[in-house]
Amino acid sequence: MRPPPTLDALLVVAIFSRHDAALAQARERLSEAFGPIGLAGDPYSFQHTSYYSPTMGPGLVKQLLAFRDLVPLDSLAQRKRKAIAIETELKSGGEFPDERPINIDPGLLTLGKFMLATTKDQAHRLYLRDGIFAEVTLRYEDGEWVPWPWTYADYREDAVRAFLNRCREYYKERLRS
Repeated sequence: MRPPPTLDALLVVAIFSRHDAALAQARERLSEAFGPIGLAGDPYSFQHTSYYSPTMGPGLVKQLLAFRDLVPLDSLAQRKRKAIAIETELKSGGEFPDERPINIDPGLLTLGKFMLATTKDQAHRLYLRDGIFAEVTLRYEDGEWVPWPWTYADYREDAVRAFLNRCREYYKERLRS
């Protein structure tokens, strides 16, 4: 017996850097790779952890981007590998002084969950393929995005979850069209 078909998901990508030019280049390269951006969140100061400071420097700014074209659920690892390639490309250009001038984190949003891809294994993450893991970062419950104990601090913020609510409505529109 064949399993039931799954709905495609909304691709949501987080980009962050301390360089406006790196953010702009990342948006351009991501659009080339994944298609037009359907929604862009307001950039916000990313001061939720010092983890990235040694390789990316201070004063990081983060932005969430939702792409117009829906994608298969099984494409998250492939999209994370492409994000890593874009990070490497922007680093190798030599335009930015940092060891890691940009961080690009793709995720998938469905009606009931928002999941992120990562290269780091933890007890709550599932291995996908090619060195990529996935975690359910937020769940949709009683009309709002609800964090888990492991949810990153910035994804707990009201403004970020409000943008993901906009993404969820946009996703419902894309499913209808």
